Amino acid sequence: MRAVVLHEFGPAENLRTETLPDPVAGPGQVRIAVRAAGVHFVETVMRRGEASDMAPPLPELPAVLGGEVAGTVEAVGPGVDAAWLGRAVVVPRSVPGGYAELAVAEVAEAHVVPDGLGFEAAVTMVMTGATTMGLLGAARLRSDDVVLVTSAAGGVGRLVVQYAHGIGATVIGAAGGPAKVEAVRELGADIAVDYNRPGWEREVAERLGGGRRVTAVLDGVSGEKGAAAFELLADGGRYVVIGWSSQNAFEPRPEVLAERDITVTNALLQLIENPDEGPAREREALEAAAKGQLVPAFQTFPLERAAEAHTAIERRETTGKVLLVP
Repeated sequence: MRAVVLHEFGPAENLRTETLPDPVAGPGQVRIAVRAAGVHFVETVMRRGEASDMAPPLPELPAVLGGEVAGTVEAVGPGVDAAWLGRAVVVPRSVPGGYAELAVAEVAEAHVVPDGLGFEAAVTMVMTGATTMGLLGAARLRSDDVVLVTSAAGGVGRLVVQYAHGIGATVIGAAGGPAKVEAVRELGADIAVDYNRPGWEREVAERLGGGRRVTAVLDGVSGEKGAAAFELLADGGRYVVIGWSSQNAFEPRPEVLAERDITVTNALLQLIENPDEGPAREREALEAAAKGQLVPAFQTFPLERAAEAHTAIERRETTGKVLLVP
């Protein structure tokens, strides 16, 4: 099979397409002919060899990165019902990794792709969608909230904007560049702004008008943009960490939090620390997409262009979930 292999930590060009032996499904496992595989920002960090509390442990090299895949079951291991053969499935984890034409997964973790949902949408929802469900649970958004979402054109951000709009909240989406801002506006954001422009936070305050303030920030960026978003919060508001794409930490000072009665929730860390809730969130996310309640967005790259996909993510040039298609 063809697979993208990392032999040495470093730049994206270290991701190279090679031919590897086909993986074999063991007891309780299925082998999947991959039709779409997810790519995460955190995998760019791992590829560079940078350890982080917010990332999985660095892999042993050589390694095939990635995990979630969608495709068709083409072989079953011992003890697995042959009825799985030919089924369209999506899984959150696979070996040797998702950046490959074939992957092996535990049948207990496999979800049948709902009718009407494509492989790309399914693989987007099984991890990014499930993550979004967990983050939204931690954020506890209400219809009377004024919600500011940073990185609003990303895979998670787009789903958060849709959800907040759907429950009737006032939604402010902040993203980088005119095209992303327009995409966020089309998702239902009441206010969409370009946070690469100086003074974007003043624009938000002016457009809210009437002394209205943000009641909940869902920050997927952190760093300077996270700090600017935090300053828009009303006293008594909630600051919820849902990502850290800037790789620069923003931590509000405890005395400011106490003085302004603002609560901080690291929802991303909560998800990492509570993996047992994953399967239920995966099912919920897939069902929401199948019913049209949430519409996942994705951008595809051919498998052999995995290095380009990583570079685009690092340059923040992507919109929606990034996928590799063998």
